[in-house]
Order: sequence, then C-alpha cells, then structure tokens
Amino acid sequence: MTAYPHLLAPLDLGFTTLKNRVLMGSMHTGLEETKDWNRVATFYADRARGGVALVVTGGMAPNKEGGVFPGAAGLFTDQDIANHRIVTDRVHDNGGKIAMQILHAGRYAYGPDCVAPSAIKSPISPFPPKELDEDGIEKQIADIATAAARAREAGYDGVEVMGSEGYFINQFLVTHTNKRTDRWGGAYENRMRLPVEVIKRVRAAVGDDFILIYRLSMIDLIPGGSTWEEVVQLAKAVEQAGVTILNTGIGWHEARIPTIATSVPRRAFTWVTKKLMGEVQIPIITSNRINMPEVAESVLADGCADMVSMARPFLADADFVAKAQAGTPELIAPCIACNQACLDHTFQMKISSCLVNPRACHETEIVIEPAETPKRIAVIGAGPAGLSAAITAAERGHDVTLYDKADQIGGQLNLAKQVPGKEEFWGLVDYFRAKLDETGVTVQLNHEATADDLDPYDEIIVATGVLPRDPQIPGQDHENVASYIEILRGREAGQQVAIVGAGGIGFDVAETLVTDDSPTEDLDAWLEEWGVGDPENVRGGLRPEGPQPDEAARKVTLIQRKSEKLGKRLGKTTGWIHRAALKMKDVEMIGGVNYERIDGEGLHISFGETREKPQLIPADTIVLCAGQVPLRTLADTLEAKGRKVHVIGGADVAAELDAKRAIDQGTRLAAEL
Repeated sequence: MTAYPHLLAPLDLGFTTLKNRVLMGSMHTGLEETKDWNRVATFYADRARGGVALVVTGGMAPNKEGGVFPGAAGLFTDQDIANHRIVTDRVHDNGGKIAMQILHAGRYAYGPDCVAPSAIKSPISPFPPKELDEDGIEKQIADIATAAARAREAGYDGVEVMGSEGYFINQFLVTHTNKRTDRWGGAYENRMRLPVEVIKRVRAAVGDDFILIYRLSMIDLIPGGSTWEEVVQLAKAVEQAGVTILNTGIGWHEARIPTIATSVPRRAFTWVTKKLMGEVQIPIITSNRINMPEVAESVLADGCADMVSMARPFLADADFVAKAQAGTPELIAPCIACNQACLDHTFQMKISSCLVNPRACHETEIVIEPAETPKRIAVIGAGPAGLSAAITAAERGHDVTLYDKADQIGGQLNLAKQVPGKEEFWGLVDYFRAKLDETGVTVQLNHEATADDLDPYDEIIVATGVLPRDPQIPGQDHENVASYIEILRGREAGQQVAIVGAGGIGFDVAETLVTDDSPTEDLDAWLEEWGVGDPENVRGGLRPEGPQPDEAARKVTLIQRKSEKLGKRLGKTTGWIHRAALKMKDVEMIGGVNYERIDGEGLHISFGETREKPQLIPADTIVLCAGQVPLRTLADTLEAKGRKVHVIGGADVAAELDAKRAIDQGTRLAAEL
C-alpha cells in the first residue's frame, strides 16, 4: 500500500498512458548549448530512470529570433534532429517519455533581432523588439509548427508549447504588450487568435498520437493581465484546437511578486489551477513550489489538478519518484527553492546545477562510484561541507567518522532555518540526518576533535566553518550589542535595532527581527503581504490596494560600509525579493558609513573619508553581521604535525556562508578520495 495513491496512479491519455502523475517541468539548464549530447542525454535519462512519467526539456527555440539569447538551442537542421535523437533514445531506454518544450521568447529574447506583437521593450531585456507584420506572424506560427514536426522526427513523445510566463504567445494575449488594431489585437477574440492558431498548426503537423501540452498563464501577476474569464475562454479554445494536456504557468518574468523562491509557501498557487478543473475535459497540470511527495499527493487528493509539475526538485534528486515508490521520502534531497545554482546560474549564462545536489547537470563530470581502496576518513565539522563530504565518501564504501563539537548536525544551516521564509532548511537538515543513517557514517557529536584524535585516519577533511569577523568598533562590548548568531539562536532584541553589515546575513537578521509570524507558513497572509488576489475578481491576480504586509515587529536600520546599493550582492534572481520584503516593513537602509562607536544610546556613524555628517542611529540593540573569517585552528595544527589535510567550506573560504560552494566542494572532494 503506497502513501501516495494519487501521485503514483497512471494517467490514460487515450493513445498512450503516463505511468504516474509526475511531470518533470521545463528548465533551461544550458546543457543543450554545450553540444555535448552524451551529457544532455545522461541528465534526462537519469530522471527517466528515477521514475518520472514525462520529462519536459528546457525551452527550444523555433527560430533564431525566438531564442532566449543568441545561439539558443533548437531543432534547425538534420544534425540537430540526430543530436536530439541521442537524448530521446536514452530516455526511452530508461523507461521514460520525453516532450520538447518549444519556447519563443518574443520581447524577452536577449538579442537585437527579437520580435513581438508590438514594439514595447521588456523591463528585463535591453533590446526593443520589432513589431511583426502579417507575414512575420505567419512565419512565427509556421516555425513553431515545424519545430514540433522536427521534435517528432527526433523521437520525442510530445511537445509543450510555452504560452505563459510573459513569453511570445503570452505577449499577444494582454493589452499590456499587445497594442495592435488588426486581427491579432484589440478584442480578446483577436488577441487569443495566435495561441489557437499555433495549436491547430502544431496538431496538424504532428498527428493525433502525439502529446501536445499547452502552458497556459493562469494568473499573470502584472498590470493589465488576463481576467479569469479570458483564461477559461482560452483554455477551452486550445482544448478544441487539439491540446492533450494543459499545464499551469504562474506570473510573468517581469512580475514583482515572487513565485518560486523559498519564501513562497509550498503549493502557493494550486488554488488557481483548481479553479479551472471541470472547465475543460482534458487533464490539467499544476505547478510551483511543490517539492515533496506528500505535498504533491495532497495537491492531487484535494482535486487541484490531474497531474503535478515539479522542475527543480528533479535537479535536487533524480530519483524523486523512485524513492516515493519505495516508501523512503526522507531520503529525497529536498529542493529548498534557493535559486542559487539553478536560476541564478541561468541568468549568469552558466550551466545550471543545484545547491543540494552539485551533480545535477554535471553527472558525467562528478561520478560517484565505489572506491578501489576503502579508507578510514575523518570529517571534522557537520555543516553543509562536512555533511556532503561524509555522505559521499560513505556512499563510495569508505569508513567515515564525522565529528562536531555541537550537539546536532547542520552547522550554519541551523541558523538559516530560523529565518522567516527559509523554513525549507529544516527539511534539508533532516535529509542530511537520514543520509548519515543510510550510509552508515559514524557520528560523534559534542566532540571537539583534537589532532591526536585523528592519528588513526588515512584522510582528514576539515570543515570547521567560520567565526564572525570582528568589526573593531569602539564600544562593541557594550551590553546592547549582539552577534547574528545570538539573535538567530533566540536572543531577544529591543524595539529599535541597528544592524552592522548588509550582506546576506544582515538581510536575514533584519527579516527575522521585523517578522513575528512567517507568512511563508500562512498562505493567506503571504497572498495579502504581496497583494495577490483571485483572478476571478481582479484582473491578472493583482489586488488594486497592492501589498498589505503585517506591521513590522521592530524598527530596524540596516547599515553597511560600502557606498553601493544595499543588497546589490544578493542572489541575482532573489535579491529583489529580499529588498522588497524589507522595504515593505519600513527597514531603513544606509550605505557608505564609518562606524564611529557604540554606546548606550545606539550606533554612532559618519560618512566618507573625512568622516563628515556624524549622526546617531538610536538603538536598543546593535547586531553585528560584519562578515566571517575561516576557522582553521585544527587544520593549522594538523599541518604543523606534518599531516595532509583537506580544508573545505567556510574553513577554506568564508564567503557569506556559501552553502552552494560548501556542498559542491565536499561532494567533489569525496568523489575523488
């Protein structure tokens, strides 16, 4: 008897059957652009072998002007078809089905040849699009249909036509981007003409026995977005035109509301998809912030959809479905929705990966296989670097002992999980604990390892982490001063707080101090905080009154020495969320300061090299978040004794408690020992 009867039930599409209700959603990984087709095939085949019913590729361009960036992958030549056949064959050999997403970026294309219904520049691209004439529109439709036909020739089981997230097709649907007055603009019947015609032409090109998914924007989250009546009208029209399955799109890329970041509640938008259930007769997929089997099962059991789409959870764990089927969900590496190695990499033109699983998209590079000669390995420090090293080494057959002076594993992750909006870190620590048990690592907590303790080991990995940097502010020993560690461990702060340092930790501390109850744990509160409404009542799902956050729990001032914009160095795709959240709580942000002194009144600062404009920031509590330095004492002692030591994580480089780098280092090191 499975704990996930809805999730693991097959889905009959008539001409074919999907073995469960799990779709691996489309992600742009950058793999296809490497032109290393074995690498691409290995990535998708691993997910197929892991049990997902249907894989959807990253978006493939139907033509040059529609590519997300110049040189974006697509099926333009016979050689492209042959290359993609390598991928589809490998997926089929591993028991899966695969669909190719056709993505025309429209005005989101990062290149000078971009095209759109109207010549309105996107706020996320520097290139103004060219307005298409009638012949130009016909070319785009024909190219999309040709791409679908080529996908079938390349062995794909279906295609997904990307009609959401503000891309080309979505741009025709709303007056925000479509100012046309011909038969492709004006009344909604005209604006929806393009997606309907695209689906008709694609269906004609691929035949009846081919999966055709349409990704429908169900809540645009932009001014002038679609009404719910228009969403339903389009859903019915594309069903009639030949769609097999409807997939859910949430929000445009330019929307100022987070949709997939870790602070977004789990299954935050499944209620939107549920509104469409019963309006059409074809299966409907829901998406966004569904990251564990119990979440997916509850979504389906609640009647929100016929199928769930999970994208980044399959970066975190290729064997997600297999582990759910085996009844071992605790061994699923959880997607924590941090965006650090997936979306941030994409927007930096890097290959995507995953913070919790560095092997994602690097499967042919980071190979975990049994060690030829098992060794005794000591790992000192049970933070993310040490945990990943210990678990990977044990998986390879090494005899591993993990030491930590604390009474629990997790290291700095135990601080992160206390931050409102970062509750997913609780699950990450639980996962590491389960993996330690499964792999047989010997865990020695409450034990500060000495150099003598480590004499018997063949290899020593030091992952002792960091210490807070001393900002050397006169008066910092005053009783009103606290470290970020003390605050995140529960020390009470006063009603007026000054935070010294505005890196990631400073922002986390500020979020903690202005928040009484985390809206991430309360969907209604989160929707109100960000101004999200029912699209049946408000166009595009935006409440006219805008965001309505709870009142800040404290008056907080966030301060940094650098004169640049505060939060500039936060995550590329999430930094704006943190800045906006604190702005909504009236957090004052001041940059370019000198810290003069601390006293009972608060923090005294000045500006510039001449230390002008001295001022007092009144504060009951001053929190020091001035960075970190590596804790290398043990490593230095061992090296002085002549021992070879591997130093990883914060003990190697203290850089904003970078768990992505720490886990990657630990995994790669253990894969080679």
